[in-house]
Amino acid sequence: MKYNLGLLALFVCLSAVTVAGEKSKPADIASRRELFVDDYLIASLKNARRQLHHPVAQDIAIVHDAEWEGAGSGYHSILHDGDVYRMYYRGSALGVENGRLRLGKEVYCYAESRDGINFTKPNLGMHEYKGSKDNNIIWTGVGTHNFAPFIDARSDCPPESRFKALGGLAKEGGLFAFQSPDGMHWSLMSKEPVVTKGAFDSQNLAFWDATAGIYRAYFRTFTRGTTTAKLWAPEGYRAIRTASSRDFLKWENEADLTYTDSPEEHLYTNQIGPYFRAPHILVGFPTRYIERGWSNSMRKLPELKKREQRAAGHLRYGTALTEGLLMASRNGVHFERWNEAFLRPGPQRPDTWLYGHQYIGWHAVETKSRLPGAPNEISLYASEGSWHGKGNAMRRYTLRLDGFVSVNASLKGGELLTKPLKFSGNQLTLNFATSAAGDIRVEIQDAEGKPHKGFSLEDCEPVFGDTLNRTVVWKSGADVSSLAGKAVRLRFQLRDADLYALQFVKAKD
Repeated sequence: MKYNLGLLALFVCLSAVTVAGEKSKPADIASRRELFVDDYLIASLKNARRQLHHPVAQDIAIVHDAEWEGAGSGYHSILHDGDVYRMYYRGSALGVENGRLRLGKEVYCYAESRDGINFTKPNLGMHEYKGSKDNNIIWTGVGTHNFAPFIDARSDCPPESRFKALGGLAKEGGLFAFQSPDGMHWSLMSKEPVVTKGAFDSQNLAFWDATAGIYRAYFRTFTRGTTTAKLWAPEGYRAIRTASSRDFLKWENEADLTYTDSPEEHLYTNQIGPYFRAPHILVGFPTRYIERGWSNSMRKLPELKKREQRAAGHLRYGTALTEGLLMASRNGVHFERWNEAFLRPGPQRPDTWLYGHQYIGWHAVETKSRLPGAPNEISLYASEGSWHGKGNAMRRYTLRLDGFVSVNASLKGGELLTKPLKFSGNQLTLNFATSAAGDIRVEIQDAEGKPHKGFSLEDCEPVFGDTLNRTVVWKSGADVSSLAGKAVRLRFQLRDADLYALQFVKAKD
């Protein structure tokens, strides 16, 4: 894939990253939590590798079976707001019935949860649907195809616009800006669309990036300049474009996303946002769309008769497949995208292995584990059962906190050596998991690779277990404050272990 270097360079200037003349300087990670979703800190791996981890399926979180929801319900946004989990989604009767495409009115709906595990639909009485206001509809105006709310984390955000959203289609003029004081009652911030160049037929979204001090938007475009979609898209691929803004109304610095080592392929949604435990890292969960066509394997997938009926209404509903991917960025334009699926379609069962399956909702959130005494975990929500019948659903999936990618080594042993870095704090903590026989040891070196006295591998007490937060201890203790602010390298020796994240912290005496 060719990179648009001019636009990329412009965006990087906005994004608090190392400029070209300073590439040789140590990365200053201060006391930030650092993950391995990219290779930002990695200098070398010996008998070790970065391992992509996959979310674990849990129970259905919500079923969209109301008349105003239907089998075309989609484009979910999940916001963790204090002690409430807010879910926003499009309701639509779009689908296939008796081999014919069925269209329906689109509305935007709201559900909520106290635990992030089971969601309920409040009777809001705000908008009328077929003569009744007994529903959970929050918006029926422009943008109802892909309305995407977020909580504005800007420190000086006025109360009346604590919640914001983008929504709109090309036929409506583009993306419109919305605001709300409570996430329920919405109004337009401008009568005119604020982003007008793009395809927009996806879940287009925006958020406040506190690290860069700007709003970022991510929306649907097509490669090679096309803005119209065809089933096989011979003129290009469904792709992702970004822009930035200081006030949420004037958007500039538009650029197509670029990738480290990924092929051109159709990406439907993008689901990009700051990871809540390391907001300087932007993590996305785009949907990969693949048209496989009819084959023996396609006919072996679940519910062949329904698949044939869907294909009669529109071929993609029968023979296209979707799944969730993982990608990460530190400047908002250039991403490292894992080419292997993050959320596969999974075991063949009813309502799976179809177009519309495994669309991951926008935002990963933290929830409690159902295992007594276990630490909190990440919850993600993904769709299943779309396009056929009277409704679809969202299933919850879980992952350990920071657990997207680990540095992994077998019991034979492996090593990770970091690039030179600087830190602040007086202790090094790790998020890791080992077997009963495995362990991790850490050596702190100077920038040239010489172990600092008292911080060699031999001085390090082996670390084993499975925890989100363990302090590394050497013979002299855990205090590393004498090395704070200096250029150092970290050498990890791993045996049957996964290292998910590291962080230098300021521990109290």
